[in-house]
Amino acid sequence: MTRYRQPGIVLTDRHFTVPLDHENPGGEQLELYGREIAAGSRAADELPWLVYLEGGPGFGARRFAGREGWLGRAVQEYRVLLLDHRGTGRSTPQNRQTLPGRGGPEAQAGHLARFRADSIVRDCETVRKQLTGGAPWSVLGQSFGGFCATHYLSTAPEGLREVFITGGLPSLDAHADDVYRAAYPRIRRRNEAHYARYPQDAALARRIAAHLAGHRTVLPTGYVLTPEAFQSLGILLGGTDGSHRLHYLLEDAFIRVGGRHELSDAFQEAVLTTLSFAGHPLYAVLHEAIYGQGGAPTAWAAERVRAEFPAFDASAALDGGELLLFTGETVHPWHFEVDPALRPLREAAELLAARTDWTPLYDAGRLARNEVPVAAAVYHDDMYVDTGHSLSTARAVRGLRTWVTDEFEHDAVRTGGPRVLDRLIGLARGDV
Repeated sequence: MTRYRQPGIVLTDRHFTVPLDHENPGGEQLELYGREIAAGSRAADELPWLVYLEGGPGFGARRFAGREGWLGRAVQEYRVLLLDHRGTGRSTPQNRQTLPGRGGPEAQAGHLARFRADSIVRDCETVRKQLTGGAPWSVLGQSFGGFCATHYLSTAPEGLREVFITGGLPSLDAHADDVYRAAYPRIRRRNEAHYARYPQDAALARRIAAHLAGHRTVLPTGYVLTPEAFQSLGILLGGTDGSHRLHYLLEDAFIRVGGRHELSDAFQEAVLTTLSFAGHPLYAVLHEAIYGQGGAPTAWAAERVRAEFPAFDASAALDGGELLLFTGETVHPWHFEVDPALRPLREAAELLAARTDWTPLYDAGRLARNEVPVAAAVYHDDMYVDTGHSLSTARAVRGLRTWVTDEFEHDAVRTGGPRVLDRLIGLARGDV
Protein backbone atom coordinates (compact mmCIF):
# COMPACT_ATOMS: atom_id res chain seq x y z
CA MET A 1 0.00 0.00 0.00
CA THR A 2 1.13 3.52 -0.77
CA ARG A 3 0.19 6.25 1.71
CA TYR A 4 0.40 9.99 1.12
CA ARG A 5 -1.21 13.25 2.19
CA GLN A 6 -3.24 16.11 0.85
CA PRO A 7 -4.42 19.08 2.93
CA GLY A 8 -6.52 17.69 5.78
CA ILE A 9 -6.59 14.05 4.63
CA VAL A 10 -4.49 10.91 4.47
CA LEU A 11 -4.81 8.78 1.31
CA THR A 12 -3.89 5.14 0.86
CA ASP A 13 -3.80 3.30 -2.48
CA ARG A 14 -5.38 -0.14 -2.12
CA HIS A 15 -5.50 -3.02 -4.59
CA PHE A 16 -7.85 -5.99 -4.45
CA THR A 17 -8.22 -9.19 -6.45
CA VAL A 18 -11.69 -10.41 -7.43
CA PRO A 19 -12.95 -13.12 -9.80
CA LEU A 20 -13.91 -12.02 -13.28
CA ASP A 21 -16.85 -14.41 -12.94
CA HIS A 22 -18.01 -14.71 -9.33
CA GLU A 23 -19.67 -18.03 -10.20
CA ASN A 24 -16.18 -19.33 -10.92
CA PRO A 25 -14.08 -17.94 -8.06
CA GLY A 26 -11.06 -20.02 -8.99
CA GLY A 27 -10.96 -18.75 -12.55
CA GLU A 28 -9.55 -15.57 -14.08
CA GLN A 29 -9.01 -12.72 -11.65
CA LEU A 30 -9.31 -8.94 -12.00
CA GLU A 31 -7.47 -6.29 -10.05
CA LEU A 32 -9.57 -3.55 -8.48
CA TYR A 33 -8.27 -0.22 -7.28
CA GLY A 34 -9.62 1.78 -4.37
CA ARG A 35 -8.41 4.98 -2.76
CA GLU A 36 -8.85 5.00 1.00
CA ILE A 37 -9.28 8.47 2.53
CA ALA A 38 -9.41 9.48 6.17
CA ALA A 39 -9.24 12.83 7.90
CA GLY A 40 -5.67 13.63 8.88
CA SER A 41 -6.64 14.00 12.53
CA ARG A 42 -8.44 10.62 12.56
CA ALA A 43 -6.25 8.50 10.31
CA ALA A 44 -5.33 6.13 13.15
CA ASP A 45 -8.87 5.84 14.56
CA GLU A 46 -11.23 2.89 14.19
CA LEU A 47 -13.86 4.33 11.84
CA PRO A 48 -16.84 2.86 9.97
CA TRP A 49 -16.30 2.48 6.23
CA LEU A 50 -18.19 4.35 3.51
CA VAL A 51 -17.70 3.11 -0.06
CA TYR A 52 -18.47 5.53 -2.89
CA LEU A 53 -19.90 4.15 -6.13
CA GLU A 54 -19.51 6.55 -9.04
CA GLY A 55 -22.03 7.25 -11.77
CA GLY A 56 -21.69 5.94 -15.29
CA PRO A 57 -21.39 3.19 -16.23
CA GLY A 58 -17.76 3.40 -17.22
CA PHE A 59 -16.32 6.07 -14.96
CA GLY A 60 -13.70 5.58 -12.29
CA ALA A 61 -14.32 7.18 -8.91
CA ARG A 62 -13.79 10.90 -8.67
CA ARG A 63 -10.27 12.13 -7.91
CA PHE A 64 -10.49 14.67 -5.09
CA ALA A 65 -8.06 17.38 -4.07
CA GLY A 66 -8.22 17.65 -0.30
CA ARG A 67 -11.52 17.72 1.56
CA GLU A 68 -13.57 19.20 -1.25
CA GLY A 69 -17.26 18.55 -1.86
CA TRP A 70 -19.09 15.81 0.01
CA LEU A 71 -15.79 14.22 1.03
CA GLY A 72 -15.28 16.90 3.70
CA ARG A 73 -18.52 15.81 5.38
CA ALA A 74 -17.81 12.10 4.97
CA VAL A 75 -14.38 12.10 6.61
CA GLN A 76 -15.83 13.65 9.75
CA GLU A 77 -17.03 10.19 10.74
CA TYR A 78 -16.09 7.64 8.05
CA ARG A 79 -13.08 6.05 6.47
CA VAL A 80 -13.95 6.47 2.78
CA LEU A 81 -13.16 4.08 -0.07
CA LEU A 82 -13.34 5.58 -3.55
CA LEU A 83 -13.67 2.37 -5.54
CA ASP A 84 -13.06 2.29 -9.29
CA HIS A 85 -15.71 -0.06 -10.71
CA ARG A 86 -14.28 -3.05 -12.55
CA GLY A 87 -13.09 -2.04 -16.01
CA THR A 88 -12.70 1.65 -15.10
CA GLY A 89 -9.97 3.91 -13.78
CA ARG A 90 -7.19 1.75 -12.39
CA SER A 91 -9.38 -1.36 -12.04
CA THR A 92 -8.24 -3.50 -15.00
CA PRO A 93 -9.49 -0.99 -17.61
CA GLN A 94 -11.48 -2.28 -20.58
CA ASN A 95 -11.12 -0.36 -23.84
CA ARG A 96 -10.13 -0.57 -27.50
CA GLN A 97 -6.55 -1.33 -26.45
CA THR A 98 -7.26 -4.21 -24.08
CA LEU A 99 -10.43 -5.87 -25.39
CA PRO A 100 -9.03 -7.23 -28.68
CA GLY A 101 -6.83 -9.50 -26.57
CA ARG A 102 -10.04 -11.28 -25.56
CA GLY A 103 -10.57 -12.51 -29.11
CA GLY A 104 -13.32 -11.64 -31.56
CA PRO A 105 -16.53 -9.66 -31.00
CA GLU A 106 -18.42 -12.59 -29.45
CA ALA A 107 -15.69 -13.15 -26.88
CA GLN A 108 -15.52 -9.43 -26.15
CA ALA A 109 -19.30 -9.15 -25.71
CA GLY A 110 -19.39 -12.18 -23.40
CA HIS A 111 -16.59 -10.66 -21.35
CA LEU A 112 -18.25 -7.24 -21.10
CA ALA A 113 -21.54 -8.77 -19.95
CA ARG A 114 -19.76 -9.31 -16.61
CA PHE A 115 -19.29 -5.58 -16.02
CA ARG A 116 -22.81 -4.60 -14.94
CA ALA A 117 -24.17 -3.73 -11.50
CA ASP A 118 -24.51 -7.37 -10.43
CA SER A 119 -20.79 -8.01 -10.80
CA ILE A 120 -19.88 -4.64 -9.29
CA VAL A 121 -21.88 -5.43 -6.15
CA ARG A 122 -20.26 -8.85 -5.78
CA ASP A 123 -16.90 -7.09 -6.12
CA CYS A 124 -17.95 -4.78 -3.30
CA GLU A 125 -18.82 -7.71 -1.08
CA THR A 126 -15.43 -9.30 -1.72
CA VAL A 127 -13.67 -6.04 -0.88
CA ARG A 128 -15.86 -5.36 2.18
CA LYS A 129 -14.99 -8.65 3.80
CA GLN A 130 -11.30 -7.88 3.42
CA LEU A 131 -11.52 -4.34 4.78
CA THR A 132 -14.07 -4.55 7.58
CA GLY A 133 -13.52 -8.06 8.87
CA GLY A 134 -17.10 -8.85 7.91
CA ALA A 135 -18.81 -5.81 9.44
CA PRO A 136 -21.37 -4.05 7.22
CA TRP A 137 -20.41 -0.76 5.64
CA SER A 138 -22.19 2.31 4.29
CA VAL A 139 -22.66 3.04 0.59
CA LEU A 140 -22.97 6.35 -1.25
CA GLY A 141 -24.18 5.80 -4.82
CA GLN A 142 -24.32 8.60 -7.38
CA SER A 143 -26.49 8.07 -10.50
CA PHE A 144 -25.50 4.61 -11.85
CA GLY A 145 -23.83 4.12 -8.47
CA GLY A 146 -27.35 4.38 -7.03
CA PHE A 147 -28.48 1.67 -9.45
CA CYS A 148 -25.68 -0.48 -8.01
CA ALA A 149 -26.76 0.39 -4.46
CA THR A 150 -30.35 -0.65 -5.26
CA HIS A 151 -29.06 -3.96 -6.59
CA TYR A 152 -26.98 -4.26 -3.42
CA LEU A 153 -30.14 -3.88 -1.31
CA SER A 154 -31.78 -6.56 -3.46
CA THR A 155 -29.04 -9.16 -3.19
CA ALA A 156 -26.72 -8.57 -0.22
CA PRO A 157 -28.37 -6.28 2.34
CA GLU A 158 -26.48 -8.05 5.12
CA GLY A 159 -23.39 -6.17 3.93
CA LEU A 160 -25.00 -2.76 4.33
CA ARG A 161 -25.06 -0.51 7.38
CA GLU A 162 -26.84 2.36 5.59
CA VAL A 163 -27.29 3.55 2.01
CA PHE A 164 -27.29 7.05 0.54
CA ILE A 165 -28.41 7.51 -3.07
CA THR A 166 -28.07 10.71 -5.11
CA GLY A 167 -29.94 10.92 -8.40
CA GLY A 168 -29.83 7.16 -8.84
CA LEU A 169 -33.06 5.38 -7.97
CA PRO A 170 -33.75 3.20 -11.03
CA SER A 171 -37.03 1.79 -12.22
CA LEU A 172 -37.27 -1.77 -10.97
CA ASP A 173 -38.91 -3.15 -14.09
CA ALA A 174 -38.81 -0.63 -16.95
CA HIS A 175 -37.39 -1.78 -20.29
CA ALA A 176 -34.84 0.49 -21.94
CA ASP A 177 -37.59 1.64 -24.32
CA ASP A 178 -39.58 2.92 -21.34
CA VAL A 179 -36.53 4.73 -20.00
CA TYR A 180 -35.96 6.65 -23.24
CA ARG A 181 -39.64 7.21 -23.91
CA ALA A 182 -39.68 9.08 -20.61
CA ALA A 183 -36.35 10.78 -21.31
CA TYR A 184 -36.92 12.57 -24.62
CA PRO A 185 -39.67 14.90 -23.32
CA ARG A 186 -37.40 15.86 -20.40
CA ILE A 187 -34.54 16.52 -22.78
CA ARG A 188 -36.79 18.69 -24.92
CA ARG A 189 -37.75 20.75 -21.86
CA ARG A 190 -34.07 21.33 -21.16
CA ASN A 191 -33.55 22.50 -24.73
CA GLU A 192 -36.45 24.91 -24.47
CA ALA A 193 -35.12 26.29 -21.20
CA HIS A 194 -31.67 26.74 -22.74
CA TYR A 195 -32.97 28.61 -25.76
CA ALA A 196 -35.17 30.78 -23.53
CA ARG A 197 -32.05 31.72 -21.55
CA TYR A 198 -29.82 32.15 -24.61
CA PRO A 199 -32.11 32.90 -27.57
CA GLN A 200 -29.11 33.81 -29.72
CA ASP A 201 -28.00 30.18 -29.58
CA ALA A 202 -30.96 29.02 -31.68
CA ALA A 203 -29.62 30.51 -34.90
CA LEU A 204 -26.04 29.62 -34.03
CA ALA A 205 -26.82 25.95 -33.33
CA ARG A 206 -28.67 25.70 -36.64
CA ARG A 207 -25.77 27.36 -38.44
CA ILE A 208 -23.27 24.91 -36.95
CA ALA A 209 -25.44 21.90 -37.80
CA ALA A 210 -25.92 23.16 -41.35
CA HIS A 211 -22.17 23.62 -41.71
CA LEU A 212 -21.55 20.07 -40.51
CA ALA A 213 -24.19 18.72 -42.88
CA GLY A 214 -22.38 20.33 -45.80
CA HIS A 215 -18.77 19.83 -44.75
CA ARG A 216 -17.23 16.57 -43.52
CA THR A 217 -15.54 17.60 -40.29
CA VAL A 218 -12.91 15.34 -38.76
CA LEU A 219 -11.49 16.43 -35.42
CA PRO A 220 -7.77 16.00 -34.68
CA THR A 221 -8.16 12.52 -33.13
CA GLY A 222 -10.22 11.22 -36.04
CA TYR A 223 -13.61 11.87 -34.42
CA VAL A 224 -16.11 12.65 -37.22
CA LEU A 225 -18.33 15.52 -36.11
CA THR A 226 -21.68 14.93 -37.80
CA PRO A 227 -24.86 16.93 -37.09
CA GLU A 228 -26.09 14.06 -34.91
CA ALA A 229 -22.83 13.95 -32.97
CA PHE A 230 -23.08 17.73 -32.51
CA GLN A 231 -26.55 17.22 -31.01
CA SER A 232 -24.94 14.99 -28.38
CA LEU A 233 -23.59 18.12 -26.71
CA GLY A 234 -26.98 18.18 -24.99
CA ILE A 235 -25.42 15.82 -22.45
CA LEU A 236 -24.33 19.06 -20.77
CA LEU A 237 -27.86 20.30 -20.19
CA GLY A 238 -28.54 18.05 -17.21
CA GLY A 239 -25.82 19.59 -15.04
CA THR A 240 -25.94 22.59 -12.74
CA ASP A 241 -23.96 24.87 -15.06
CA GLY A 242 -24.49 22.85 -18.23
CA SER A 243 -26.60 25.38 -20.11
CA HIS A 244 -23.98 28.07 -19.53
CA ARG A 245 -21.17 25.73 -20.60
CA LEU A 246 -23.03 24.87 -23.79
CA HIS A 247 -23.58 28.55 -24.57
CA TYR A 248 -19.94 29.45 -24.12
CA LEU A 249 -18.91 26.48 -26.25
CA LEU A 250 -21.23 27.50 -29.09
CA GLU A 251 -20.22 31.15 -29.14
CA ASP A 252 -16.64 30.18 -30.07
CA ALA A 253 -17.75 28.05 -33.02
CA PHE A 254 -16.69 30.12 -36.03
CA ILE A 255 -13.55 31.97 -36.97
CA ARG A 256 -13.00 34.08 -40.09
CA VAL A 257 -10.20 32.78 -42.32
CA GLY A 258 -9.70 35.04 -45.32
CA GLY A 259 -13.10 35.59 -46.80
CA ARG A 260 -14.86 32.62 -45.26
CA HIS A 261 -15.81 31.18 -41.90
CA GLU A 262 -14.48 27.91 -40.48
CA LEU A 263 -15.10 26.03 -37.28
CA SER A 264 -12.46 27.29 -34.87
CA ASP A 265 -9.79 25.08 -33.34
CA ALA A 266 -11.00 26.19 -29.90
CA PHE A 267 -14.53 25.00 -30.67
CA GLN A 268 -13.34 21.70 -32.10
CA GLU A 269 -11.14 21.04 -29.06
CA ALA A 270 -13.99 21.82 -26.65
CA VAL A 271 -16.37 19.57 -28.59
CA LEU A 272 -13.86 16.72 -28.60
CA THR A 273 -13.29 17.04 -24.86
CA THR A 274 -17.04 16.85 -24.25
CA LEU A 275 -17.99 14.11 -26.70
CA SER A 276 -15.06 11.68 -26.90
CA PHE A 277 -15.54 8.32 -25.17
CA ALA A 278 -11.79 7.66 -25.06
CA GLY A 279 -11.67 8.07 -21.29
CA HIS A 280 -14.84 6.10 -20.56
CA PRO A 281 -15.69 3.70 -23.40
CA LEU A 282 -17.79 1.42 -21.18
CA TYR A 283 -20.25 4.28 -20.79
CA ALA A 284 -21.16 3.81 -24.45
CA VAL A 285 -20.73 0.05 -24.70
CA LEU A 286 -22.77 -0.82 -21.60
CA HIS A 287 -25.10 2.13 -21.31
CA GLU A 288 -28.26 0.37 -22.40
CA ALA A 289 -27.15 -2.93 -20.88
CA ILE A 290 -27.63 -1.42 -17.40
CA TYR A 291 -31.38 -1.58 -18.16
CA GLY A 292 -31.28 -5.12 -19.52
CA GLN A 293 -33.50 -7.56 -17.61
CA GLY A 294 -35.31 -10.66 -18.79
CA GLY A 295 -35.63 -11.84 -22.36
CA ALA A 296 -36.12 -8.62 -24.33
CA PRO A 297 -33.01 -7.14 -26.00
CA THR A 298 -32.25 -3.46 -25.54
CA ALA A 299 -31.71 -3.28 -29.32
CA TRP A 300 -30.44 0.32 -29.46
CA ALA A 301 -33.47 1.63 -27.59
CA ALA A 302 -32.41 5.30 -27.62
CA GLU A 303 -32.10 5.25 -31.42
CA ARG A 304 -35.37 3.43 -32.00
CA VAL A 305 -37.38 5.52 -29.54
CA ARG A 306 -36.01 8.75 -30.98
CA ALA A 307 -38.04 8.01 -34.11
CA GLU A 308 -41.14 8.61 -31.97
CA PHE A 309 -39.91 12.16 -31.36
CA PRO A 310 -39.25 13.59 -34.84
CA ALA A 311 -38.39 17.02 -33.43
CA PHE A 312 -34.96 15.56 -32.58
CA ASP A 313 -34.22 14.78 -36.24
CA ALA A 314 -31.46 17.24 -37.18
CA SER A 315 -32.11 17.17 -40.93
CA ALA A 316 -35.84 17.67 -40.48
CA ALA A 317 -35.19 20.58 -38.13
CA LEU A 318 -32.87 22.23 -40.65
CA ASP A 319 -35.25 21.68 -43.56
CA GLY A 320 -38.26 22.94 -41.65
CA GLY A 321 -36.67 25.87 -39.88
CA GLU A 322 -37.39 24.42 -36.42
CA LEU A 323 -35.23 24.58 -33.33
CA LEU A 324 -32.29 22.21 -33.44
CA LEU A 325 -32.82 20.03 -30.37
CA PHE A 326 -29.79 18.62 -28.59
CA THR A 327 -30.02 15.07 -27.28
CA GLY A 328 -28.96 13.99 -23.80
CA GLU A 329 -27.79 10.79 -22.17
CA THR A 330 -28.43 8.66 -25.23
CA VAL A 331 -26.06 6.28 -27.03
CA HIS A 332 -26.64 5.45 -30.69
CA PRO A 333 -25.11 2.98 -33.17
CA TRP A 334 -23.47 5.82 -35.07
CA HIS A 335 -21.40 6.69 -31.98
CA PHE A 336 -19.42 3.56 -32.84
CA GLU A 337 -18.73 4.95 -36.31
CA VAL A 338 -17.77 8.55 -35.51
CA ASP A 339 -15.61 7.98 -32.41
CA PRO A 340 -12.24 6.26 -32.97
CA ALA A 341 -12.24 5.11 -29.34
CA LEU A 342 -15.40 3.07 -30.05
CA ARG A 343 -14.96 1.89 -33.65
CA PRO A 344 -13.06 -1.29 -32.72
CA LEU A 345 -15.84 -2.17 -30.26
CA ARG A 346 -18.77 -1.75 -32.66
CA GLU A 347 -19.42 -5.44 -33.30
CA ALA A 348 -19.25 -6.30 -29.59
CA ALA A 349 -21.70 -3.47 -28.87
CA GLU A 350 -24.08 -4.85 -31.51
CA LEU A 351 -23.99 -8.26 -29.84
CA LEU A 352 -24.69 -6.75 -26.43
CA ALA A 353 -27.63 -4.82 -27.89
CA ALA A 354 -29.06 -8.10 -29.23
CA ARG A 355 -28.53 -10.09 -26.03
CA THR A 356 -31.67 -11.68 -24.54
CA ASP A 357 -30.40 -13.47 -21.45
CA TRP A 358 -29.82 -10.60 -19.04
CA THR A 359 -30.49 -11.61 -15.47
CA PRO A 360 -32.89 -9.53 -13.31
CA LEU A 361 -31.17 -6.77 -11.35
CA TYR A 362 -33.73 -5.99 -8.65
CA ASP A 363 -35.78 -8.13 -6.28
CA ALA A 364 -39.00 -6.24 -5.55
CA GLY A 365 -40.01 -8.68 -2.83
CA ARG A 366 -36.77 -8.33 -0.94
CA LEU A 367 -36.84 -4.54 -1.31
CA ALA A 368 -40.37 -4.52 0.13
CA ARG A 369 -38.94 -6.21 3.24
CA ASN A 370 -35.88 -3.95 3.44
CA GLU A 371 -34.47 -3.22 6.90
CA VAL A 372 -31.39 -1.18 5.90
CA PRO A 373 -31.69 2.59 6.51
CA VAL A 374 -31.85 4.23 3.07
CA ALA A 375 -32.11 7.87 2.05
CA ALA A 376 -32.26 9.15 -1.53
CA ALA A 377 -32.02 12.58 -3.11
CA VAL A 378 -34.44 12.80 -6.04
CA TYR A 379 -34.04 15.86 -8.25
CA HIS A 380 -37.13 17.47 -9.71
CA ASP A 381 -37.22 16.81 -13.48
CA ASP A 382 -33.77 15.21 -13.46
CA MET A 383 -32.67 14.99 -17.10
CA TYR A 384 -30.73 11.77 -16.60
CA VAL A 385 -32.92 9.66 -14.31
CA ASP A 386 -36.69 9.95 -14.56
CA THR A 387 -38.20 11.44 -11.40
CA GLY A 388 -41.41 9.42 -11.76
CA HIS A 389 -39.45 6.17 -12.02
CA SER A 390 -37.37 7.12 -8.98
CA LEU A 391 -40.38 7.95 -6.82
CA SER A 392 -42.12 4.73 -7.80
CA THR A 393 -39.06 2.78 -6.69
CA ALA A 394 -38.83 4.83 -3.48
CA ARG A 395 -42.34 3.69 -2.59
CA ALA A 396 -41.36 0.08 -3.27
CA VAL A 397 -38.37 0.04 -0.88
CA ARG A 398 -39.47 -0.39 2.71
CA GLY A 399 -38.31 2.44 4.95
CA LEU A 400 -36.62 4.46 2.20
CA ARG A 401 -36.79 8.20 2.84
CA THR A 402 -36.63 10.67 -0.04
CA TRP A 403 -35.54 14.26 -0.35
CA VAL A 404 -37.20 15.65 -3.47
CA THR A 405 -35.70 18.99 -4.43
CA ASP A 406 -35.47 21.44 -7.31
CA GLU A 407 -32.62 23.31 -5.63
CA PHE A 408 -30.07 20.99 -7.22
CA GLU A 409 -29.47 19.18 -10.50
CA HIS A 410 -28.26 15.64 -11.14
CA ASP A 411 -24.67 16.56 -10.27
CA ALA A 412 -25.55 17.95 -6.82
CA VAL A 413 -23.31 15.48 -5.00
CA ARG A 414 -20.43 17.25 -6.78
CA THR A 415 -21.70 20.83 -6.81
CA GLY A 416 -23.63 20.97 -3.53
CA GLY A 417 -20.62 20.64 -1.27
CA PRO A 418 -21.29 18.76 1.96
CA ARG A 419 -24.99 19.73 2.12
CA VAL A 420 -26.37 16.83 0.10
CA LEU A 421 -24.59 14.07 2.00
CA ASP A 422 -25.30 15.77 5.32
CA ARG A 423 -29.03 15.87 4.53
CA LEU A 424 -29.10 12.20 3.54
CA ILE A 425 -27.24 11.12 6.65
CA GLY A 426 -29.81 12.97 8.73
CA LEU A 427 -32.69 11.38 6.84
CA ALA A 428 -31.32 7.85 7.12
CA ARG A 429 -30.81 8.25 10.86
CA GLY A 430 -34.15 9.93 11.52
CA ASP A 431 -32.57 13.22 12.56
CA VAL A 432 -34.57 15.29 10.03
